[in-house]
Amino acid sequence: MRLEKLSLLNFKNIAECEILPAEGINCFVGSNGAGKTNVVDAIHYLSMSKSSLAMTDGQSVRHSEPFFMLGGEYTTDGDMGITVTCAYEKSKGKVLKFCGKEYERLADHIGVVPVIMVSPADGALVVDAAEERRRWLNAFISQLDHSTLDATMRYNRVLADRNSLLKHSESLLPELLDVFDERLAELGERVAAARREVLAKLAPMVERLYGEIAGERERVELSYRSELNESPMLDLLRANRNKDMILGFTTAGVHRDDVVMTIGGYPLRKYGSQGQQKSFLLALKLAQYLLLHERVGEKPILLLDDIFDKLDEERLGRLAALISGEEFGQVFMTDCNRERIISVLKGYNLSFRLFSVEGGEVKMEEGV
Repeated sequence: MRLEKLSLLNFKNIAECEILPAEGINCFVGSNGAGKTNVVDAIHYLSMSKSSLAMTDGQSVRHSEPFFMLGGEYTTDGDMGITVTCAYEKSKGKVLKFCGKEYERLADHIGVVPVIMVSPADGALVVDAAEERRRWLNAFISQLDHSTLDATMRYNRVLADRNSLLKHSESLLPELLDVFDERLAELGERVAAARREVLAKLAPMVERLYGEIAGERERVELSYRSELNESPMLDLLRANRNKDMILGFTTAGVHRDDVVMTIGGYPLRKYGSQGQQKSFLLALKLAQYLLLHERVGEKPILLLDDIFDKLDEERLGRLAALISGEEFGQVFMTDCNRERIISVLKGYNLSFRLFSVEGGEVKMEEGV
């Protein structure tokens, strides 16, 4: 998948611009707050129908304006041209269109224009609670398989209803709880199976890619921690029913699962240096890229947003050489340090297109 033209109107600090990217590597350089991240976030919006940041649609509208509009013209790996537009108006909401046709459900668009984004916010996958890792895993699986996305959404609705029942346990009929348990267990088993399969596929890819990026021999591992690895979910729900009724919420299930990341057999969070953690996260995201390509048959668009500060020049060079290889396709990267990124890319004789961003204005630089 290649983005041939990107159009932005009233998006965050960008009043209006049109960008014609290169087929390979595209670099956006500028100071903090200039608007570099807004460009790659617009690309994310067109793929995932939402911002990559913790922002509402309304917060993505340029100050004093009533709406924003994004447009992307793409060429698939099979040389078919497609268009995606996303418009949000404060008084009417969001409309997403594929080749001019509006989606009835935004979720139906997920995976159509595959994208993988790497940003400083990914550090939360290592240092934050399990909820952050589950959210990441659910979002990734949503690009691979709509049926699992639907199962996850339904699981969350049934879980909320079960918890509501448990809060009124004094009048709760056991037969009613049986119905909820069976439905929750059925959905939970489907979600757990999908998570287990995806992480098993990602694990060897992460190990290989980590070695290529970091140039180190430490063994890194990715695994799935779930109570469902040991017992069926329905058994867990029944065994914990009395405790759930006392506490007023569901204490067992896939909503408590975790993704375990280790280096040298020890938790990455505690024993990995900043460089090792960054290299692991890059390997993880690039592994996602490869698996997504394998599943959907299109090379995703790779977005690398301001990720280079904690990597030494040697690791930067290995990363640049890796993403310019045949396994990867179109890349968009941002950096505050113009000289650094140019030096690394030129040092590996890599071709790229450079854009400068200042005060919300994006300009392509010639003759770099």
